[in-house]
Amino acid sequence: METETRDQLLDALKRFVDERLIPLEAQVAETDAIPADALAEMRALGLFGLSIPEEHGGLGLSMEDECRAMFEFCRCSPAFRSAFGTNVGIGSQGLVMFGTEAQKQKWLPGIASGEIVTSFALTEPEAGSDSASVRTKAEMRGDHYVLNGNKRYITNANRASLFTVMARTDPSQKGGAGVSAFLVPRDSEGLSVGKPEKKMGQQGAHICDVNFDNVKVPLDMRLGEEGQGFKVAMQVLDKGRLHISSVCVGVAERLIEESVKYAAERKQFGQAIANFQMIQAMLADSRAEANAGRAMVLDAARKRDAGENVVLEASACKLFCSEMVGRVADRAVQIFGGAGYTADHGVERFYRDVRLFRIYEGSSEIQRLVIAREMMKRGG
Repeated sequence: METETRDQLLDALKRFVDERLIPLEAQVAETDAIPADALAEMRALGLFGLSIPEEHGGLGLSMEDECRAMFEFCRCSPAFRSAFGTNVGIGSQGLVMFGTEAQKQKWLPGIASGEIVTSFALTEPEAGSDSASVRTKAEMRGDHYVLNGNKRYITNANRASLFTVMARTDPSQKGGAGVSAFLVPRDSEGLSVGKPEKKMGQQGAHICDVNFDNVKVPLDMRLGEEGQGFKVAMQVLDKGRLHISSVCVGVAERLIEESVKYAAERKQFGQAIANFQMIQAMLADSRAEANAGRAMVLDAARKRDAGENVVLEASACKLFCSEMVGRVADRAVQIFGGAGYTADHGVERFYRDVRLFRIYEGSSEIQRLVIAREMMKRGG
């Protein structure tokens, strides 16, 4: 995307966030739902198709441009981003990277427009961080596979009309080698979705169990070759980790804005608390860390756009940025004091919201393992 066009998009996102979404944050948290008119405006802005190639109806943003868009958009409640996040990331990118031309033509235009909501079904009751231990089975029977198993904590499952499902096609293979990826429509007979889970934070964004009971999947709905499922998942997650890192930076910058504003207004001992050095130290630490996170993300995004292997860089970004935004949120609550612990200012809501970033799309502990493993491969 040309710089001028990108800047126009970023300006439009800033206005949309400031004028439409931030005023809706308390309502979304209370009702656990994003208003239909706000979702329609997101679709009109092209947010569901940020990463979908232009030839299939999307905006076709580079990784760098996608991250810059998230820096701007994610100054609001993370629940809004989650509404289209799977379409932009883990729910669509396996199809973009590994899909046949027929699969792309059938599904990507609807994903880009937001008519189709996607979901990524990898996690299971006993396969979370140990994602290679998938137990959901896919048995080939003539011209189709039959899927049986259960998935857990699947984002947007209650709204999804298309699932990317990881299932074991070769039980004799241990780990990821025997796992394949499938495109499974929501209306497939035998597929059922559980009720949305009650969560600590991010009200308005939903996760559910997904169950497969003898679900028939035609051979032409397999994504990539048989046994490539884990490869699909890992490449999708590399991109997703950069996306989530940029989300963390955007949220951190919103919290910093709120903290600076409050510190300038709140008075103690006859003066604004922004004059107190301990408050200044917290503000300075938060700004320095957010700047570092932004720089890390942009560097890794540019390397990915250039075709470089960014497994290490993506994991380093996810580790640092998800931990960073937690520290920024904690400082924001401290700066707000008692007001930060009540619901009036929304800081406590962000404090709860950001806790998830250290868990999903690879926990901090998994990121450390990936980073160390890649360091040994690279020799440093």
